[in-house]
Amino acid sequence: MDIARDWKGYAAAAIAAAGCTLAGLAMKGRFDIVNIAMVYVLAVVIIAVRYSRSAAIASAATSVIAFDVAFVPPEGAFTVNDVQYLFTFAIMVAVALVISHLMEKGRREEVARARLALEAESERIRSTLLASITHDLRTPLAVLTGASSTLVEGGERLPAAQREALSRSIYGQARDLFDQVEKILQMTRLEAGSVRPERDWASLAEIAGSVLSRMGDRLATHRVVVEMAPDLPLVRVDAPLVEQVLVNVLDNAARHTPPGTVVVLRAKRAGGDLVVAVEDNGPGPGEHDLDGLFGKFRGGGEEGARGGFGLGLAICRAIVELHGGRIRAEANPGGGLAIRFTLPVEASPPPPVEAAGG
Repeated sequence: MDIARDWKGYAAAAIAAAGCTLAGLAMKGRFDIVNIAMVYVLAVVIIAVRYSRSAAIASAATSVIAFDVAFVPPEGAFTVNDVQYLFTFAIMVAVALVISHLMEKGRREEVARARLALEAESERIRSTLLASITHDLRTPLAVLTGASSTLVEGGERLPAAQREALSRSIYGQARDLFDQVEKILQMTRLEAGSVRPERDWASLAEIAGSVLSRMGDRLATHRVVVEMAPDLPLVRVDAPLVEQVLVNVLDNAARHTPPGTVVVLRAKRAGGDLVVAVEDNGPGPGEHDLDGLFGKFRGGGEEGARGGFGLGLAICRAIVELHGGRIRAEANPGGGLAIRFTLPVEASPPPPVEAAGG
């Protein structure tokens, strides 16, 4: 039971009865007493629609008392000389009970529909996750199995270059599998609300440099252009989480663009935000697919040589919003995709205080 909602309903019932009494006194002498009673009935209907059944009953009771004392002869006393007014009182109570019952039934049905929709969505996510795991893990596991069995069964007879190629293939596939599992775990933590950003002042240029160093091999087949405004302010962020955003966005560009194409990383200040953009000149997803890029388990035939569960950009959105920023995707006029996100710029940190006598 929602106690706060009940008390609001009781207060509204009392206020409505008082308001109806004032309105009735203004109508008295010009309107029949039955018409004044309809004002109270209207108030009971409104309370029954907006609040709980107990509030509706309270509204009916206060309306009956107020109407009887103020308008039913003998006025000023809670007595009834004419039985027809008892019928009016019964109508008020009946209206309150019927409408509140219908509203409560409607609310229960709405909750039930929401629960069913949530269960259906959970089942859809489970089914999609299972399908994604089946599809996206099959190829790397096959490569791992094939390459490792070749090394086990005849590694000593293979040329050194072939052994190295097989070892690199095993390492690359194992790393990608690890990354995908990490994304699933991170998405789970973000959705559960267990991730709390540990904010500190950081330089976006340093964060970007660390990310580009980590992703050197993944971006090796692309030409990466970095355009950082020289006057970028420090931002108070959880640097590892922002690094993860850049890693996922750059990885998305590397996955979906042909080798040899350009990937541009830009950053500038715009008003009270730091705007970061990753732009490519690949084929792009198409205008109608832009809104769905940040959904979970998106993807399909565009994952390229390296598969994925489609969680990378969904994680980006969760992290950026956790920092109070926004993220969006846009189609480049000349082709390709631009993903831009913002980070709020706060007042610059105070300079460090030197120790006295230092």
